[in-house]
Amino acid sequence: MSSWLGGLGSGLGQSLGQVGGSLASLTGQISNFTKDMLMEGTEEVEELPDSRTKEIEAIHVILRSENERLKKLCTDLEEKHEASELQIKQQSTSYRNQLQQKEVEISHLKARQIALQDQLQKLQSAAQSVPSGADGVPATTASSSFTYGISHHPSAFHDDDMDFGDIISSQQEINRLSNEVSRLESEVGHWRHIAQSSKAQGTHNSDQSEICKLQNIIKELKQNRSQDIDDHQHEMSVLQNAHQQKLTEISRRHREELSDYEERIEELENLLQQGGSGVTETDHSKSYEMQKTIQVLETEKMESTKKIEELEDKIKYINKKLSSAENDRDSLRREQEQLNVEKRQIMEECENLKLECSKLQPSAMKQRDTVTERERLVAQSASVEEVFRLQQALSDAENEIMRLSSLNQDNSLAEDNLKLKMHIEVLEKEKSLLSQEKEDLQIALLKLKNEYEGIKSTATRDLSLDSELHDLRLHLEAKEQELNQIISEKEILIAEIEELDKQNQEATKHMILIKDQLSKQQNEGDSIISKLKQDLNEEKKRVHQLEDDKMDITKELEVQKETLIQSEVVLNDLHLTKQKLEDKLESLVDQLNESQKSTVSIQKENLELKEQIRQNEDELSRIRNKLTQSLNQDSSSNFKDNLLKEREAEVIHLKESLSELEQLNENLKKVAFDVKMENEKLVLAHEDLMHQLEKSIADNKQLSLEKNTIVETLKMEKGEIEAELCQAEKRLLEEANKYEKTIEELSDARNLNASALQVEHERLMKLSQKKDIEIAELKKNIERMDTDHKETKDILSSSLEEQKQLTQLINEKEIFIEKLKERSSKLQEELDKYSQALRKNEILRQTIEEKDRSLGSMKEENNHLQEELERLREQQSRTAPVADPKTLDSVTELEYEVSQLNMIKDHLEEEIKHHQKIIEDQNQSKTQLLQSLQEQKKEMDEFRHQHEQMNATHTQLFLEKDEEIKSLHKTIEQIKTQFHEERQDVQTDNSDIFQETKVQSLNIENGSEKHDLSKAETERLVKGIKERELEIKLLNEKNISLTKQIDQLSKDEVGKLTKIIQQKELEIQALHARISSASYTQDVVYLQQQLQAYAMEREKVFAVLNEKTRENSHLKTEYHKMMDIVAAKEAALIKLQDENKKLSTRFESSGQDMFRETVQNLSRIIREKDIEIDALSQKCQTLLAVLQTSSTGNEVGGVNSNQFEELLQERDKLKQQVKKMEEWKQQVMTTVQNMQHESAQLQEELHQLQAQVLVDSDNNSKLQVDYTGLIQSYEQNEAKLKNFGQELAQVQHSIGQLCNTKDLLLGKLDIISPQLSSASLLTPQSAESLRAGKSDVLSESSELLQQEIEELRKSLQEKDATIRTLQENNHRLSDSIAATSELEKKEHEQTDSEIKQLKEKQDVLQKLLKEKDLLIKAKSDQLLSSNENFTNKVNENELLRQAVTNLKERILILEMDIGKLKGENEKIVETSKGKETEYQALQETNMKFSMMLREKEFECRSMKEKALAFEQLLKEKEQGKTGELNQLLNAVKSMQEKTVVFQQERDQVMLALKQKQMENTALQNEVQRLRDKEFRSNQELERLRNHLLESEDSYTREALAAEDREAKLRKKVTVLEEKLVSSSNAMENASHQASVQVESLQEQLNVVSKQRDETALQLSVSQEQVKQYALSLANLQMVLEHFQQEEKAMYSAELKKHKQFIAEWKKKAENLEGKVVSLQERLDEANAALDSASRLTEQLDLKEEQIEELKKQNELRQEMLDDAQKKLMNLANSSEGKVDKVLMRNLFIGHFHTPKNQRHEVLRLMGSILGVRREEMEQLFHDDQGGVTRWMTGWFGGGSKSVPTTPLRPNQQSVFNSSFSELFVKFLETESYPSIPPPKLSVHDMKPLDSPGKRKLDANTPESFKDTAESRSGRRTDVNPFLAPRSAAVPLINPAGHGPGGPGHLLLKPISDVLPTFTPLPVLPDNSAGVVLKDLLKQ
Repeated sequence: MSSWLGGLGSGLGQSLGQVGGSLASLTGQISNFTKDMLMEGTEEVEELPDSRTKEIEAIHVILRSENERLKKLCTDLEEKHEASELQIKQQSTSYRNQLQQKEVEISHLKARQIALQDQLQKLQSAAQSVPSGADGVPATTASSSFTYGISHHPSAFHDDDMDFGDIISSQQEINRLSNEVSRLESEVGHWRHIAQSSKAQGTHNSDQSEICKLQNIIKELKQNRSQDIDDHQHEMSVLQNAHQQKLTEISRRHREELSDYEERIEELENLLQQGGSGVTETDHSKSYEMQKTIQVLETEKMESTKKIEELEDKIKYINKKLSSAENDRDSLRREQEQLNVEKRQIMEECENLKLECSKLQPSAMKQRDTVTERERLVAQSASVEEVFRLQQALSDAENEIMRLSSLNQDNSLAEDNLKLKMHIEVLEKEKSLLSQEKEDLQIALLKLKNEYEGIKSTATRDLSLDSELHDLRLHLEAKEQELNQIISEKEILIAEIEELDKQNQEATKHMILIKDQLSKQQNEGDSIISKLKQDLNEEKKRVHQLEDDKMDITKELEVQKETLIQSEVVLNDLHLTKQKLEDKLESLVDQLNESQKSTVSIQKENLELKEQIRQNEDELSRIRNKLTQSLNQDSSSNFKDNLLKEREAEVIHLKESLSELEQLNENLKKVAFDVKMENEKLVLAHEDLMHQLEKSIADNKQLSLEKNTIVETLKMEKGEIEAELCQAEKRLLEEANKYEKTIEELSDARNLNASALQVEHERLMKLSQKKDIEIAELKKNIERMDTDHKETKDILSSSLEEQKQLTQLINEKEIFIEKLKERSSKLQEELDKYSQALRKNEILRQTIEEKDRSLGSMKEENNHLQEELERLREQQSRTAPVADPKTLDSVTELEYEVSQLNMIKDHLEEEIKHHQKIIEDQNQSKTQLLQSLQEQKKEMDEFRHQHEQMNATHTQLFLEKDEEIKSLHKTIEQIKTQFHEERQDVQTDNSDIFQETKVQSLNIENGSEKHDLSKAETERLVKGIKERELEIKLLNEKNISLTKQIDQLSKDEVGKLTKIIQQKELEIQALHARISSASYTQDVVYLQQQLQAYAMEREKVFAVLNEKTRENSHLKTEYHKMMDIVAAKEAALIKLQDENKKLSTRFESSGQDMFRETVQNLSRIIREKDIEIDALSQKCQTLLAVLQTSSTGNEVGGVNSNQFEELLQERDKLKQQVKKMEEWKQQVMTTVQNMQHESAQLQEELHQLQAQVLVDSDNNSKLQVDYTGLIQSYEQNEAKLKNFGQELAQVQHSIGQLCNTKDLLLGKLDIISPQLSSASLLTPQSAESLRAGKSDVLSESSELLQQEIEELRKSLQEKDATIRTLQENNHRLSDSIAATSELEKKEHEQTDSEIKQLKEKQDVLQKLLKEKDLLIKAKSDQLLSSNENFTNKVNENELLRQAVTNLKERILILEMDIGKLKGENEKIVETSKGKETEYQALQETNMKFSMMLREKEFECRSMKEKALAFEQLLKEKEQGKTGELNQLLNAVKSMQEKTVVFQQERDQVMLALKQKQMENTALQNEVQRLRDKEFRSNQELERLRNHLLESEDSYTREALAAEDREAKLRKKVTVLEEKLVSSSNAMENASHQASVQVESLQEQLNVVSKQRDETALQLSVSQEQVKQYALSLANLQMVLEHFQQEEKAMYSAELKKHKQFIAEWKKKAENLEGKVVSLQERLDEANAALDSASRLTEQLDLKEEQIEELKKQNELRQEMLDDAQKKLMNLANSSEGKVDKVLMRNLFIGHFHTPKNQRHEVLRLMGSILGVRREEMEQLFHDDQGGVTRWMTGWFGGGSKSVPTTPLRPNQQSVFNSSFSELFVKFLETESYPSIPPPKLSVHDMKPLDSPGKRKLDANTPESFKDTAESRSGRRTDVNPFLAPRSAAVPLINPAGHGPGGPGHLLLKPISDVLPTFTPLPVLPDNSAGVVLKDLLKQ
């Protein structure tokens, strides 16, 4: 780009130079033209080399264009590279996402696995008694989990296929484009060759090739230099970062040390104060020591200052080096200038280019000088600043010395100083590198000089110099750019030095403490500097090496391109393989699905078979029962025995079938599991393939090798999979044999298994029911949510409609305001017109008055003249006979004058009439204007009136709102006073809550700040949130207080009731005691009084209770209100809901406690009643006994007295009951009354709420009015905007008026000039005529008098009077003539002056006109700018509207939140309703209990009736006491009747109470609704208020902005006017210069024409001479003509050739242009392709990085695997070699206890345990039959070998009952059963064996171990040893069994240290203890 720009600049410079030169060399060209015309014939031969030069120039231009095109190609390729990197990044992100998905899936699968393991554990625990029962479950679970895992895999890789397809297609395009590029390059080379061959001589080729080589070398050097600079900058940045980090560390340490020192100083000061005057001597000694230390520190300070000065010197030295480097550059530039001078001497034709160079070079020099000066100034200022800073640092250091003199020194700054030195050395290195670059540049310049000298010697100097000049210019520009870069680098270095100075200041503070260390470090630093100098030299060498390396890298790049193409091919192959693998995967998945289906069907069959088995078992049990019965009945029934045998046979058959089916099922499960394992392995292989694919994309060079390895690994994996399949099949066969053995045990465990399955089935059913219930609940919730959503939608739609209506209203108002504005503008225009007309009227009045005055004077003159005329006529009549011609002439003249005056008079009268008409018209217009003004005033008054009304309404509204706020504040204060105590208790809880709410609100603010328009709005929001928080606090406090009150009330009521009951019980006891006393009547009276008193107390208590209940209900209503308010709040919603939940739980608990207490009380009462009934029944029995005894007739009196006492007691009890009933009735009545009161209160509240609702609606209407007012103000603002537009229109109008005034002035000027001329003509003529007339009259009268004296002596006296009068008239006339002449003179002078003034005015007006034109232009520009401003305003309005819409959207969001809150409220209400239902249910239970009470009471009555009957019997027997008894009985009856009546009344009252409660609840609901409405209206009020405030703020801001813009526009107008004036002056100057240039050119033309004429004369003379010489030279002419003809023929032939050549070249150029167009199109395509290629390369780089990371991870995993394998092998080896001591001891002792016949068996067992072969054992037996010595030696010596045993035959078992084998079996059984229960370990405490990172472990573990583990543990490899069965954790069969005999059994070997050990050995769930022992015995 830089070269291209340079070319452009040079081209522009050339063209400008040509323009300048063309003006200068016009005359020279004209003169040359004449010479060329004369010298045509001679110069035709010399034109040929010029045409060649032009051709060469054209070729040069083509080469340049090609060069530029190649540069563009390079840039495009770089861009494509970047794009490909981006694409690779995108792909990497997609792969990472896929990886994350896979990890998520793995986590899901693990979770499932854990769940399944839990299930397994449960099943095992269920089936511990029968271990074989849990086989069916894990397989199914495993299968389900595996299917889940697999289903996700295939879908995950479809996106990758698409990506790779894109990559392949893009790569193909890249290949195609690269081929096209190579083809184009070949074509370019071909055309170059043609161009070179077309040149005249072959010498140019070598020169051009040399130039190209030199250019390439220069470019390479530039590139190298730029790369080196970049590297240096990078190193600098790294060093700076490191330095900054170290600085921060040092400053931190320094601060810490300072703080420590300060603490120490404080401690020392304290000690000093404590010490006092007693320590003066020690102080003196200390001060002396301090002085010494100060001196030492001062010396150190001096040294440090010296060091600082040295550092400054170093910095100055570096600056000097920099300046010297810059001087070197300047010298190089001067050398370039010298070269340019030489070129100027050589090149005479390229003068324009040289001029450009000469112009450019001085400017560059100036820039460099300024730069150097600036740098020097900067350096000086920096040095001054450094000195000042160092002084400050020294002073600080001294202060610190004074403070810290007694403290120890630190080592921290030594490192800092070293670092500073290192930094300085780095800077020196950089400077040396810069000097090296300068040397390189000098070398390059010398080379260029040599090349130029070589080029000078060549024949075609012009062409080479042209090209060289262009290259040098480019080089110059590049050098200048480099200079700029170096300057910028220098500035960076200066900044770094400044930073170093700052660091030095900090360092100086520490320098004082660390002097000795610095001296040592200086020595070290010197040595390091010497080393660094050596390093510098080495780095210089490395730079040269790097340049060589760059060449090698270019070669490597080409190689990489070739490898890229190969990698693409490999990629395609890999894609094909991948597709094949995916097909295989799909097929395997299909197989899996089929196997799953088959397993499902088999499971179904299993279930059916199990059901049949259950049926059979049921039948069996029945048959057995029958059998037992039959055995009891008939012992000799053979028939039943037969039946039993048949049934047993059937059972056996069924068992066999079952076992077969189970076997089949297990086999199928195994097959399915194997398939799944294969599938998993395939998936793993697929993942490996994917990794390898990514590696292949990244590793371009190693792709082919990796591909081969991948294919081999795939083959290997296939082989392994196939081998594993075969092994699995073998294992299946082995396991089938084992399972056949276990079938017998399964048949025993069948019953238990069936029961366990039933339990599981029931549990699953319950689970499914629970799930169904949950689903139903969720559906209900969804429906509720839908309804809420619909409601919110409706609300939103209604709000949107309201907003639309408001917008329509606003639009209407805007239209109305626009109309008013238009009217006002029209009226203003009319006013202006009328005012102008009034002004004109006044002027006309003045003129008319002047005319009237002149008329008056004229009339007077007329009268005088008429009188004179009459007199003259009289004279003439008298002197008629002697009338002279002179008098007649005078008379005629006078008459002529009179007629003229009459004409003037008529004109004046006409003018007066015209003016009168005008005045009348103006008066009419005046009246109209006045009327319009009055109308306007009326309208204005109306508007004012409306505005005042609006203001009044606003003020009223504000007052009302203030009152409401005050009332609210009062209520809040009351609430505060009421609940102040409760609040103190609950402050701790609330503080946390509100902190959180504040945080939430702040978060909300942070979110909304993006949308806010200004800070004011955020502040308002913050205030609103604070108010909300305060309200929420208050509500929380109220809530808590209410809950406490409710709890207290409930507790108080319960306590009171219990107390009352206890009191009543005490009273009953007292009454019993009194009844037993003798004084009966007194007691009765006393009792009645007490009863009345108690009744009164009871009423009081009930009244108190009623009041409490009222208060409770009131508190409940308040609580509901609070709940509604709380629901409305936004910020503290979540916290409050939590609190509400807590409160609700508390309330429930308290309510439940209350209800429990009431139930307990009722149950207690019922029990008491039961006791009473029992007592009554006992009484009845006693009465019967009395009756029986009375029948005997013994002791009648005693019995009667006892009965009488009992009856009295019963009567008292009944009275008490009656009183209780009466009290109950009174209580009920009071409750009813309370209810009525409450209902009345509620109705009043209803009315109040309705009134409030009405007030709210009024408030709403008022707010809407306010809103409309605001809208009007907004419209007024918009009107102001429109006024601005109208002002613009007025400006345009004023411009038009200025134009009109210009035209008027021009017209007036035209009118004034002829008037002046006519006036000047009139005045001299009239003066002359008057003079002549007067002189003639005088002369004639004197002659007449002289001639006729004699005749007229008589009439002398009469004539004397007339003569006197005439003389007087004459005098008057002469005076008037003189006055008129003077006046005329004055008028002449005035007119001359006026003419001059008018001319001046005309000039001024012309100037004004010009200015006005300019003004008009300015105004038009202003108009445009104002239009732009207007559009900006419109845009701003639109922005504001958008902001309004955003606010509306936010409001909608808030409304949505409110809707959600409402939904939550409704949920709370529903929960409360549920609680109410519970409450009702409890009430119903209460009612039931009361009914029970009544029933008990009824029983009491019945018992009492029985007692009455007995009493009647007694009465018949006791006739003495009959009267009293009758009275008592009557009283009892009356009491009973009263009780019945009271019960009925109580039932009625209860019903009434229930109705009242229902009404109360309804009223409460209505009240709550009204309060909700109130709350909503208040919310709307607040919202509208906020909206009003926001809109007012926005309008004020807009107004301010508009005013600012006005001011700016006016300033701009003034600036533009000034600019216009300056531009007009400049234009005038330019026009003047142009006229001067034109004149000079004309003069030159004249000179040229003269020269031409002279040459023509010379020609004519020479022709005459030729004619004279013609005769003598005729022969010569003939010869010359021959020669000339020949020459012309030659020239014409050559000309034709040249023309043909030119035509051919033109055709070629056209063809080339077409090709260039096509090549450009191809280039564009290639660019696009290269973009994709660059993206691919980026992606490849990313993939390489990923692959490297994955490789590292793989290596880590591999190492982990290897370690694990080694550990396993070690474990296996260690466990193989060990033998249990206890076992061997038992065997050894058992050997001696067994009989001698069977000792071989013991030895064989021991041999098998020790791993001795059967053959060896037999040899041992043969060698020594029964001897112990050999056996002992073998025992101690030969037990090391691990040889597997052979199983014994069943025939070899012992005959004896107490054989060794049986004893051994018993011993093992006792050992195997657990004496202590195994310790349970929690799942969470154990780490799983298989982590997700170690998934690949399975592939590397030995196959035998893996297979065994899999077969035992339900086909799961990754199992926790504590959760899984024993076989999963530890295989019983040794994984690496040595020897050919097969694997050894782990049960008989010691447990390893690594494996989890418990005291009892766990046994396989598959095998019982008996089976294990059988296996042992077989071996």
